[in-house]
Amino acid sequence: MNLGKESFNKIWKMIGLRYKSHPWHGVDIGKNAPEVVTSFIEVIPTDTVKYEVDKKSGYLTIDRPQRFSNIVPALYGFVPQTLCKEEVAAYCMDKTGRKGIVGDDDPLDICVLTEREITHGNILVQAKPIGGLRMIDGGEADDKIIAVLNNDEVYGQWEDVSDIPTSILNRLQHYFLTYKQLPAEKPKCEITHIYGCEEAKAVILRSQKDYEKVYGNLEDVMSMTLVEAFTFGQQQQDILKEL
Repeated sequence: MNLGKESFNKIWKMIGLRYKSHPWHGVDIGKNAPEVVTSFIEVIPTDTVKYEVDKKSGYLTIDRPQRFSNIVPALYGFVPQTLCKEEVAAYCMDKTGRKGIVGDDDPLDICVLTEREITHGNILVQAKPIGGLRMIDGGEADDKIIAVLNNDEVYGQWEDVSDIPTSILNRLQHYFLTYKQLPAEKPKCEITHIYGCEEAKAVILRSQKDYEKVYGNLEDVMSMTLVEAFTFGQQQQDILKEL
């Protein structure tokens, strides 16, 4: 059975109407990436628990209550179709001069600043990366991209991390350095650098390469699976006709 491009487009349209896309694998990063990236928001500043996407189902799940007085100071989530693995880890080692760093095997984290009150997570936003925090968590590269909500009336004019007031940067650093910390425990997380817009874009591009290496083009794989399913179904029909 030969299926043309038009047939595949119709199939994917019907699938999109029937099923919700997985926020990590099924949502596109955006045609203007890395200048503007689609971001899936898991947690907002008013949340008292940390929500996290379940990698298998794509639904939000409760990871843990927010510890002590820690409140995430921005919209917090990840960039779809990215992964922190060899490319991101190599870039971290190159910039820090350290060895033995590995990726955390998670999508790339992003904090999105906006002057507007967003009342819930589980949403997609368009974000403009302007910098990032080079964070190492237990020997794993765990970069936090800092972005502003695209076309935000107040923060949208910021182009680089140098435009951010020190007080906001301090809040972001304090949160990520303490959000897993318990009394009497040695710190597990460290921030080695605060970097600007160009490095943030470089990290995003490397995380896209890591994703491509591990997952490839999932749409192509699924299309091939559909062809195999249709071919198998046709073969069954042909066998039944001959009986």
